Amino acid sequence: MSLENESRDGQNLNEEHNSSFENGHDDLEQEAPRTDEEYAQSQLTIRSIVSSKEAGSIIGKAGKNVADLREETGVKAGVSKVVPGVHDRVLTVTGALEGVARAYSMVAQTLVDSPIRLLISHNQMGTIIGRQGLKIKHIQDVSNVRMVAQKEMLPQSTERVVEIQGSAEGVKTAVWEIGKCLIDDWQRGQGTVLYNPAVRAQGSSPSVSNGGYGGDRSRSYARTGNGADFSEQPSYSRPPRASMDRAPAVGEDGEDVQTQNISIPSDMVGCIIGREGRKISEIRRESGARISIAKNQHDETGERMFTITGSQAANEKALLMLYENLEAEKLRRSQGSPQD
Repeated sequence: MSLENESRDGQNLNEEHNSSFENGHDDLEQEAPRTDEEYAQSQLTIRSIVSSKEAGSIIGKAGKNVADLREETGVKAGVSKVVPGVHDRVLTVTGALEGVARAYSMVAQTLVDSPIRLLISHNQMGTIIGRQGLKIKHIQDVSNVRMVAQKEMLPQSTERVVEIQGSAEGVKTAVWEIGKCLIDDWQRGQGTVLYNPAVRAQGSSPSVSNGGYGGDRSRSYARTGNGADFSEQPSYSRPPRASMDRAPAVGEDGEDVQTQNISIPSDMVGCIIGREGRKISEIRRESGARISIAKNQHDETGERMFTITGSQAANEKALLMLYENLEAEKLRRSQGSPQD
């Protein structure tokens, strides 16, 4: 099997994964699983960054390695296609948590001394690190691995990297523990701007994930599932019903009115609002979405909640403009430039 075919498989598995949220998963009140058996069978997607060389090792000759991985763990797995001039590719693994953890253990065994670099939503990082770093210390202690959570979000995304360095068995335990955190904290995965290595090379727009929660008996969870990083033209996905705080209303033009929450670091809120509110007013005007900002931090992570309400197109435009302001501010701070 060629690398091109493997990339196509990666796209297909994400499309299937995303479509699972269009089938009436409306029960947002269902409790998260509490037993290891329930966690083990909970469905989720965990993505990671790999180099092109590592991708080749994971796929194997004629696709043998990735085929063995799928067969032994029961997961769906794929690697994003090669983009000329771009070193990074994205490995996506979807399935029951038990299988996903085993799959990453096999990947660790294949890559030998290379760390596993998981992609984690900035909004969900707090639940993995824990108060005063206690949770990430616990994960390292029980798995006997070394973990490093990168502070900066990846370019043109709201995802950060968590590096895991250790034995294959240690990686399996660490991914299991991280997966449980993501399952319990599924709501914060909504609104994630997915890292797409091709965006910088192609000059296209980043894609927005609306991580959903399945209200059916299978207790299906997902942190991501848009899969646009595998497509020729990355685009936004239609938010699944489960990502909304309430059932969509209908606007004056007949379009569904959707509500989405996204957390922003408190120290970045000022750059989005702008002097005398000019920037946030511009975002509201150009996008057509209503944007409200919580006055206080919503938890110990020190972030404030932005609530965006409007049509699908308006919300997408607002999210992109919010992202662009964040990136501009990060660049300004790195260069030590005065604020506008």
